[in-house]
Amino acid sequence: MISRIDLRGDALPEGGALRDLLPRAEFDVEAALEKVRPICEDVHHRGDAALVEYAEKFDGVELTHVRVPAEALAEALEQLDPAVRAALEESIRRARIVHRAQRRTTHTTQVVPGGTVTEKWIPVQRVGLYAPGGRSVYPSSVIMNAVPAQEAGVESVALASPPQKEFGGLPHPTILAACALLGVDEVYAAGGAQAVAMFAYGTESCAPANMVTGPGNIWVAAAKRYFTGRIGIDAEAGPTEIAILADSTADPVHVAADLISQAEHDPMAAAVLVTDSEELAEATEAELKTQVAATKHIDDRVVPALAGKQSAIVLVSDLEDGLKVVDAYGAEHLEIQTADAAARADRVRNAGAIFIGPWAPVSLGDYCAGSNHVLPTGGCACHSSGLSVQSFLRGVHIVDYTRDALAEVTHHVVTLAEAEDLPAHGAALKARFGWKVPESK
Repeated sequence: MISRIDLRGDALPEGGALRDLLPRAEFDVEAALEKVRPICEDVHHRGDAALVEYAEKFDGVELTHVRVPAEALAEALEQLDPAVRAALEESIRRARIVHRAQRRTTHTTQVVPGGTVTEKWIPVQRVGLYAPGGRSVYPSSVIMNAVPAQEAGVESVALASPPQKEFGGLPHPTILAACALLGVDEVYAAGGAQAVAMFAYGTESCAPANMVTGPGNIWVAAAKRYFTGRIGIDAEAGPTEIAILADSTADPVHVAADLISQAEHDPMAAAVLVTDSEELAEATEAELKTQVAATKHIDDRVVPALAGKQSAIVLVSDLEDGLKVVDAYGAEHLEIQTADAAARADRVRNAGAIFIGPWAPVSLGDYCAGSNHVLPTGGCACHSSGLSVQSFLRGVHIVDYTRDALAEVTHHVVTLAEAEDLPAHGAALKARFGWKVPESK
């Protein structure tokens, strides 16, 4: 059901050589780019008419309008299962606690007497959020995208989600209900690359956005790449992944359950166990057989994900090697189920989010830990962070110098400008002092 990679014995290779030995899903965004290009440009030229046409082509629905009516949002919230509503409200509450604490404040530094640099944090003005609507419905992703944007102070937040045939061309009602709970009242029935294009270019019904965030399939990722530079993006999200670093103290029941919880997302989802215990590996394999037989989505998601090239049990000589492996892998979600788990987690450099010990499974982070579950995939955790309030803020430096403070440093500026053969840079300062370089004090 799941393959093994044995890295015991010889010394582990360094850097990219080690990373190449580890399992990873194939996700060719570049190949998808050429397929989404004409869709994006069609939305650019035809606006809402193109969105309506693609809704019929890709989603099998006939739309009369792209924007979701306010009454549909209200009705979705009114009809929401009370238990689901309570869970969503608690998820929102916890996410707000964590993300509100991330907000940065303006700070002024006095560099020299009379010379200051202030760093001011300004929210992005308008953000388009994307909520997938394929194999599963993800109201939790609505929360994870909307809450940090709102806490950052973004003025205008809109959301797009694919129209659903079984719901009369509207996005899934749980998505709509989550929007209503969050106060996001601008919602569009649009999916895939065309939704990203709608936010990038704007249409008759939707104003263009400065930034687009949210998970999606390869077509959404390709559209984000296509528009990079025109709009800001969070990331080109690839297949979801979990890595678990575990030793003989870990419970194989927990380990197997957590691997399956990630595998049920998608047949390309990655589930990786890194362990120095062959006994744990064998016990986990046995548990996988038992637990998979009792779960849902077996044939279309779980088994293909676990059996795919992106998933494996990786055996290492010891936990020191295990740490090297998980750092090289750079998992979206990393669980540490070892003795002294917190101490080992503190040594990890590359992970989207780290979950410590047996009582902090990834599922908790997906919904109600308060952390954000929009995280870097495909090894990008070595250079990128998950979504946060910072994602929606821009740091702007404000420079304020007096005449004396400028005079004191002019000779250095002129020297550096001439060293770079940019004499006009220096002249811009000399012009302020009668074309002479002031004597430094």
